Amino acid sequence: IQVAGQRNNRPTMVNQKAMKKVPVTVLTGFLGSGKTTLMNRILNDASHGMKFAVIENEFGDVGIDNRILSENVSEEVIEIMNGCICCKVRGDLVAALKRLYEKVETFDGVIIETTGLADPAPVVQTFFAETNDGEEALETMYKLDSIITVADARHILERLDEEKPVDADNEAEQQVCFADKIILNKIDLMEKEDELRHVEERLRGLNPNAPILRCEHGGVSPKELLNIGAFDLDRILSFDPFFLGETKVPRHDGAISSISARVEGNVNMTMLHHWIGRLLHDEGETLYRYKGITAVKGKREKFVFQGVGHFFSSVARGSW
Repeated sequence: IQVAGQRNNRPTMVNQKAMKKVPVTVLTGFLGSGKTTLMNRILNDASHGMKFAVIENEFGDVGIDNRILSENVSEEVIEIMNGCICCKVRGDLVAALKRLYEKVETFDGVIIETTGLADPAPVVQTFFAETNDGEEALETMYKLDSIITVADARHILERLDEEKPVDADNEAEQQVCFADKIILNKIDLMEKEDELRHVEERLRGLNPNAPILRCEHGGVSPKELLNIGAFDLDRILSFDPFFLGETKVPRHDGAISSISARVEGNVNMTMLHHWIGRLLHDEGETLYRYKGITAVKGKREKFVFQGVGHFFSSVARGSW
């Protein structure tokens, strides 16, 4: 893991370990809520003066978020692919964090962006789990600073009201309940103040303790998100006394799946727009999230597109 940037003289790794644990911010929220946009805001904002190690978890088997993150920042990203770190690839998260700690002197904090289908409970448990004899526990290396949940103001109620199979959890609900702070994003898509207040009332009904910050396009000051010391294990134990005593096994809805494609070559922009238009017309209601990066014939810039349901956006960003 390499994290570039100038540093002042700092203690040796051994002394650094003895002085403090590395703060970890968990960035979660349902598919399409705006997590990566918020991450870009944090990494591009120099006001916090921090260097980060970033762990990106992708539900699919092709990494997109790593390539959407700003190219102007020095932090490098660890990708954990093809499954949620709350269940299928939880062991990969532990291994990545332990490898990362070998270079603890090069960063000030860790930001973990979960998939949109992640249940935060097992992720939290990971930092308090017992280890085999002789292995150092993550709890001695890291401290959870906060769980930040990003909610899409336009779609969050729809996600919370979805009927799930009896053997599946509502991930959007779990993400709200475990939040130390809720970022109510995309408020520009709401037409009336009453609608926003209704959304906030529903969120507070699930989690009365978490402050709610409204924003557009992830426009939240990093000071509201980093080193805020908001994680409170006692709060979790107050509604789940056996939280640390049993391993949480997420129950995902088996009807949700992903498909990825990687093809070499350039695309015709007109044909691409026609194809996306037909896809949204025919399947928009069933698309939780879609995103992609393409090379366009005759253009040096990357064409980045993403959307939720029928809400589609695209932008030229960076060069190939």
